[in-house]
Amino acid sequence: MNARQRKVLYRILPYAVLTLIGVCFLLPLLWVLVASVDTNAMQTLKWPHRLTGMNYQEVMTSGENQRAFLVGLLMSAGQAFLVVVLALLAAYPLSRYQLKYKKPFMLTILFMTSLPITAVMVPVYQLFLTLHLYDNIFGVILFYVASAMPYGIWMLKNFMDSVPTDLEEAAWVDGASVFAGMRKVVAPLMVPGICTVAIFTFSGSWGNFFVPYILLQTPENFPASLKLYQFFGLHGMVDYGSLAAFSVLYAVPSIILYILSQRFMSKGFGLQGGTKG
Repeated sequence: MNARQRKVLYRILPYAVLTLIGVCFLLPLLWVLVASVDTNAMQTLKWPHRLTGMNYQEVMTSGENQRAFLVGLLMSAGQAFLVVVLALLAAYPLSRYQLKYKKPFMLTILFMTSLPITAVMVPVYQLFLTLHLYDNIFGVILFYVASAMPYGIWMLKNFMDSVPTDLEEAAWVDGASVFAGMRKVVAPLMVPGICTVAIFTFSGSWGNFFVPYILLQTPENFPASLKLYQFFGLHGMVDYGSLAAFSVLYAVPSIILYILSQRFMSKGFGLQGGTKG
């Protein structure tokens, strides 16, 4: 093999590997989409003889599924809202004031962002039993908020650092209070950061199976992530068509949220808040 052939090979090989990886990720997604419109869906990927929407109709008309989606939306949206509000209040003094133990506190927060939830579930389970929060939807929301606060504080503090203090000082001169300045001046300039934190916290709780599986017991309290269990029957019997339709519908809220917030996310990952003109 001469130098020219090696050059062509090295140029083509990365794209070939990426294409292979893409196909490996695409096939399961293609199976879900095809199986969701097939009444005789199986484990194998095959084109249905007749396209049908019966699977979606069965999933959407089920009262249990509707409640599961509402519970999941309540948990995820409630967590995202509380995390954004509380993280903003916590990030403000860390960004604006010179605190004595700010650096150790921020390092502690950074460490907590890497702490896996599975490592704390046993003591949390015992704590929920003691506080009578077990099998309580709002108890699960509180745990979601507590587990997402380190990430939210760290991210929003970084975004808030990029907002000039001169704008707040001008608002204070005009008679605005600290909270009014934060609400009317700082927060609007941190919309990219707020959207970033809200999206990640919402997606994290929306797709979380382990936490509600441990902390909830009553089927009426199960979110959509746990309702996937209902499609796995006894003796290995699985309703693949309904499972695929449920999975497609389950992915819709996250997809819509990402599409609507795409322009904010692109700014958010660059940590671009308000900047001086």
